Amino acid sequence: MLKVEELNDKLIDIAFSEDIGDGDHTTLCCIPADTMGESKLLIKEEGIFAGVEIAKRVFHRFDPKLMIDVNIEDGTHVKPGDIVMSVKGLEQSLLQTERLMLNILQRMSGIATMTHKYQQALIDAGTKTRVLDTRKTTPGMRMLEKEAVYIGGGTNHRIGLFDMILLKDNHIDFCGGVHNAISRAKAYCKAKGIDLKIECEVRNFKELEEALVEGCDRIMFDNFTPEETKKAVDIVSGRCETESSGGITYETMIPYAKAGVDFISFGALTHSVKGLDMSFKAAGSDKLIMK
Repeated sequence: MLKVEELNDKLIDIAFSEDIGDGDHTTLCCIPADTMGESKLLIKEEGIFAGVEIAKRVFHRFDPKLMIDVNIEDGTHVKPGDIVMSVKGLEQSLLQTERLMLNILQRMSGIATMTHKYQQALIDAGTKTRVLDTRKTTPGMRMLEKEAVYIGGGTNHRIGLFDMILLKDNHIDFCGGVHNAISRAKAYCKAKGIDLKIECEVRNFKELEEALVEGCDRIMFDNFTPEETKKAVDIVSGRCETESSGGITYETMIPYAKAGVDFISFGALTHSVKGLDMSFKAAGSDKLIMK
């Protein structure tokens, strides 16, 4: 399996290939090859910043001689007018790395901002429930998007299909029920000599009882009401972790959290997020001065 750094480098290479193609003819036609300059990353919207390390990787993957001076680290609450970093080097390099860097940082910061909003609301409501992400991520960007969730104060669910067993409704139906699904999962782990946590989704109280009899590390309550969730948490009574999932939004999440679940998972953190507004401007530009 590729390491995170290798995955990110592959993403960067593909992104440069689709953006630059056989050359950035706009830049090449008007910017001398040896002209040096400086650009600054300007925040234009309040939120949580995320993506310093991948920004450095983007710049240095394209031009190792670019010099980066970071003023604001990941997880910082930023506001319009903040300068996150300045980058010095060939003007051609600054122009050709601008869009890819911004695309990644705007998305990561948007995810971190949204995650922080959700998690802080659960804390302010007096609950201990943690915000979870899902696998509903942009293809190729999963590692970065999950990193952004973590930076925003959320908790990462499994990264992919390889690092946890999550028995969902289709697995259960194909297996012929919760009992078969969990018992097969345990037998599989034993036969393979692997130690993976097992989570089982349940759709009703009958399936919940089966899951508790078989035993697993976490039970996911799928499309339960807050009242049903409270009853289910009481039945589990601390025997395993609990998670609520299925159409829960920022507006509806508090009753679920107050029902006592350990986690609530939100696909919206990564599939419906708005990027945080920022720009990469030449040093000395009037647009670096926020009106």
